[in-house]
Amino acid sequence: MIKFYEYPKCTTCKKAKKWLSDNDVAFEAIDIVEETPTAAQLKAAFEKTNLPIKRFFNTSGQKYRESNLKNKIDRMTNDEIFALLATDGMLIKRPLAISDEMVTLGFKEEDYARFWK
Repeated sequence: MIKFYEYPKCTTCKKAKKWLSDNDVAFEAIDIVEETPTAAQLKAAFEKTNLPIKRFFNTSGQKYRESNLKNKIDRMTNDEIFALLATDGMLIKRPLAISDEMVTLGFKEEDYARFWK
């Protein structure tokens, strides 16, 4: 089963959730703000991807911009980044979908069709 971290008001999360439901993909919806993944969970998710760690950030989010993280991330260790992300679900790219084998960030229908069917 997929752990589907979402922000319920997010339009992209709603589209992804609808896609999963329409395609009979089992998932557990988790509010990313109320139940933010821990640093350990984020590290485990990162290790399942070939993505740069920066992709885990919601770069269009207000908190990311206000904190000027664009200029700080390069000077941080991965552990510092995971710890920071775990402090606030709004910093994390969403939706974040995690299974035992796979992780996706954001929603692109072609990626969901390839990975979650």
